[in-house]
Amino acid sequence: MRGAFPGDPPPSHEPLSHLALVANADLYLIAPASANTLAKLAHGLADNLLTSAALAAECPLVVAPAMNHHMWRHPATRANVALLSERGAYVIEPEAGRLASAGEWGEGRLAEPDVILAAAEAQLGGLPDTAGELLEPVAPGPWADLRVLVTAGGTREPIDSVRFVGNRSSGRMGFALADAARARGAQVMVVAANVELPRSEGIGYVDVQTAAELRGACLAAFPACDVLLMAAAVADFRPSEPAAGKIKKARRKRIKLRLEPTVDVLAELGTTRREGQTLVGFAAEHGDRAVQYGRDKLVSKRLDAIVVNDVSQPEIGFESPDNEVTIVTAEGDQLVPQAPKSAVAEAVLDVVTRLRHPA
Repeated sequence: MRGAFPGDPPPSHEPLSHLALVANADLYLIAPASANTLAKLAHGLADNLLTSAALAAECPLVVAPAMNHHMWRHPATRANVALLSERGAYVIEPEAGRLASAGEWGEGRLAEPDVILAAAEAQLGGLPDTAGELLEPVAPGPWADLRVLVTAGGTREPIDSVRFVGNRSSGRMGFALADAARARGAQVMVVAANVELPRSEGIGYVDVQTAAELRGACLAAFPACDVLLMAAAVADFRPSEPAAGKIKKARRKRIKLRLEPTVDVLAELGTTRREGQTLVGFAAEHGDRAVQYGRDKLVSKRLDAIVVNDVSQPEIGFESPDNEVTIVTAEGDQLVPQAPKSAVAEAVLDVVTRLRHPA
């Protein structure tokens, strides 16, 4: 309150606390931010220390909203969020889940600490490791100046407190990509959706469960990355009204499960990409038109490359240690015959290198 940070000598004069607190700040993070605080920030009100300091801050402003889902979806709140974003504030989208009000479920939960940390570090220009320190290149290498964001695994969308709608993705392909990028000297961060595999030293991991959580983590880290490798299998649909508790089993009683679409995370990132970023998608398709589906997604999602694997083939894909893929780019298709996923990862990174440094 006297305007001195820990370890700094106190000022010789009585400071103006809201000015002194942010004078030396590199970033101003408000977490949680209530609907009331969002409204004050959006309209420049400064009736307490928090909002007065925000108005005086010249550093980046990051806010992590948390509130009931009805309040989050209210047009006034949406307008305030949009206004803050237009003015340069970074808003960390709240997550979907059980809310503080008994029996209610929806969007409005405060983002997880590691997602908030990733957003803060991204605004400061780097990717964090699990301890919150900025990642450094493992050794001089061809990718030593690159920051790589990888998604891995498969999301799980809750039906109730016990059951979920999910997929069979193990995360092996994503983790292989992360290891390969790290070996080339890059800073690497992995958004891991329900992955139970060993973690590699020197790589940052953010654990998520649902598509909404994965979206939040990606939106937080994407601005700072140079290469995005979107290998996670993200659910296209989720139960629209998950039960707060466990649905009890009853004989001869049917349960109707209504699904609603999730946000297409990769397509959304494609619309916000900046110059110099390389985006690689992954598509698990089935049947003879698998590669054609991949070509369509390459264009519609504004990607530089998409890696297509035909999951109808036995002994490859999902839980297998091997894979066989076709890497589709605007220049053509490259078949990578069945090989360990570590070898497939190297082939994908070679294509990324060619895309970033065309002959």
